[in-house]
Amino acid sequence: MPLIDRKSLVRRHNVVFDAIDARSPLTVGNGSFAFTADVTGLQTLPGVYPAPGRYVEQPGTLLGTQSNWGWHSTPIDLEPSLDSAIKEYDSPHGPVRYVDLTGNTSATHLDGGSPEETWLRNNPHRLMLGQLSLDASSTGLDVIHASDLGSINQTLDLWSGLLSSAFRINGIDFEVETVACPTTDTLAVSICSSGTIPPSVELAFPYGSEAWGNSADWEHPEKHTSSLSEVPGGWQIRRTLDSTKYTATISANDSTLTRQDSHRFLLTGSSRNLTFCVNFAEATDSESTENPQKNQDFIAIRQASLQHWASHWSDGGLIDFSGSTDPRAHELERRVLLSQYLLAVNCSGAQPPQETGLMVNSWRGRFHLEMHWWHGAHFPVWGRPELLDRSMNWYLEILEAAQATARRQGFEGARWPKQVSRDGRESPSDIGPFLIWQQPHPIYLAELLWRSTGDPAVLERLAPLVFESAQFMASYVVRSDGGMTLGPPLVPAQESYGFMRDTVQNPTFELAYWSWALDVAQEWRRRLGRPEIVEWSEVSQGMVKPHIDNGVYSAISVSPFTIRQDHPSMLAALGVLPATHLIDPTVMSNTLDSVLADWDWQSTWGWDYPMIAMTAARLNRPHDAVDALFMDKGKNTYLANGHNFQTDALPIYLPGNGGLLTAVALMTAGHGDGQTNPGFPSDGTWSVTSEGILPLP
Repeated sequence: MPLIDRKSLVRRHNVVFDAIDARSPLTVGNGSFAFTADVTGLQTLPGVYPAPGRYVEQPGTLLGTQSNWGWHSTPIDLEPSLDSAIKEYDSPHGPVRYVDLTGNTSATHLDGGSPEETWLRNNPHRLMLGQLSLDASSTGLDVIHASDLGSINQTLDLWSGLLSSAFRINGIDFEVETVACPTTDTLAVSICSSGTIPPSVELAFPYGSEAWGNSADWEHPEKHTSSLSEVPGGWQIRRTLDSTKYTATISANDSTLTRQDSHRFLLTGSSRNLTFCVNFAEATDSESTENPQKNQDFIAIRQASLQHWASHWSDGGLIDFSGSTDPRAHELERRVLLSQYLLAVNCSGAQPPQETGLMVNSWRGRFHLEMHWWHGAHFPVWGRPELLDRSMNWYLEILEAAQATARRQGFEGARWPKQVSRDGRESPSDIGPFLIWQQPHPIYLAELLWRSTGDPAVLERLAPLVFESAQFMASYVVRSDGGMTLGPPLVPAQESYGFMRDTVQNPTFELAYWSWALDVAQEWRRRLGRPEIVEWSEVSQGMVKPHIDNGVYSAISVSPFTIRQDHPSMLAALGVLPATHLIDPTVMSNTLDSVLADWDWQSTWGWDYPMIAMTAARLNRPHDAVDALFMDKGKNTYLANGHNFQTDALPIYLPGNGGLLTAVALMTAGHGDGQTNPGFPSDGTWSVTSEGILPLP
């Protein structure tokens, strides 16, 4: 008999608003496509939900319409080669070529790189597909302002994926339902109005933007085209932005669609109800006369969404803290539940997600492979391996490019890039190309998929990722009299050492990660009946021990040893990772105490707090594990919509949400030693009921 009333648990964390919360718009989506709405259920008030730029640039909005396939590149006479950013570094292996940056990566000013580097960093950029707004003509007003809205009542029903929005404008009551199709990139909307004027919706389309956090450029209508044609059951708007082509296909009954200007269209109902669907899709060079959603309507999509989300919540892992007396329990339950929804909507597509998912751009929409573990490791641990598995095939798509990078640098195997778009091309940077902690991630993620499924097909399909990742790792180490070492040049997960990338050696976390992941890769060979590779075991067992200073692990093995800013990533060596022969639990416990005593918390990031909780849980310090999840620090903030807020320029941060889920899984299911809820105090203050959560390694 189930231990948890799943529907009741899920629905008690429905998000409900009776006023505008400018930091917490609500999103519907399917992992490959997402639409973020304001309190009207549409994108009527984009300026009220701002996404300020990181640099001096055009600000954007949190109200995005994005997809995995929606990318754009600014045209250029001759696309620069990565060779224009290559710099040669001395290394123990001899000269090695890296895609460097002549400027400096900064959170406060433009990078200062060459024009070629700037283009390569900015392109391709993720695209805002279109903006759907309630038109002011529906209300009898000339313009709709936030102050015009009253009687707001908006609910995101997590069990069905349905966003319901009720409000009043100029004496007219509106009821709007918004839902995303679970299988196609289609938005379905129903609007009911109490007024005598039929409701209408404006569809507007921007140009692509190279801005750091803005996916839309509304200032250059001459740079793109929006052609309108009729198709069976509706209309199709064919979008052309240089080499990017896509369609927005509208289906609506008893409605008219008229062009307002070059890129704005008005969809108007013939009664007080307006029901329509918009399908977004990549286009080919040939003109389409088909309506890809002609057999879909609002009712069908709403029902499909209900079935999809009910199945999502009925299967996989859930956790119930309702019997706890600790006053933080309900909030942790809310964060966990909403994080599961947000990550399924934003991070479960066919390629790794950007750090802000499909809601708003960050780093121009490009994704960071060192963050993929934080985005996706939780999926198989919470019993939903298919949501991670979708993006693992992308590594196979770029495998040849990763192998070419390794060969160019004189190594074997495949070297995975850091900041990329779906094409897998590295971005010039004084940090990214030197990072190495993303290198074992495919091994770890593949291992989680195998553990959660036991499917031999997973072993066969992902073996190239595991083996090529491991081969690079074995080739990359430096053999010295003291053992196998890492670097230079490199930048550890704690990026504070980017300025000294040409001298950094032996970061604690990466040493342990190299050893553990090579052992896992060797186990994959045994599972597949293949001979072991002796070199991998030699490297794993021969890694040098991390540097210890006054009984505490330092971040790196050379001066200044530990800069007390940014990620305290040495903790991940026993937290993210299980026990290895390289890490002494007593020293790691001392290291945790040292970090908690005086780290610069303002410089940390959202996944640092779950990382600390994981280390505390593995050290059997459950009070510290829970306290870490609730540290009262700015970047450990969780908004009303469940998002992990960082700064105005990084208003959401899904690696924090993913890290939270992975940490809570470890605290609940442990790591295979048979413990029950090892990360929660056993003093009676926490009542933890869980289903479907698997142990971590």
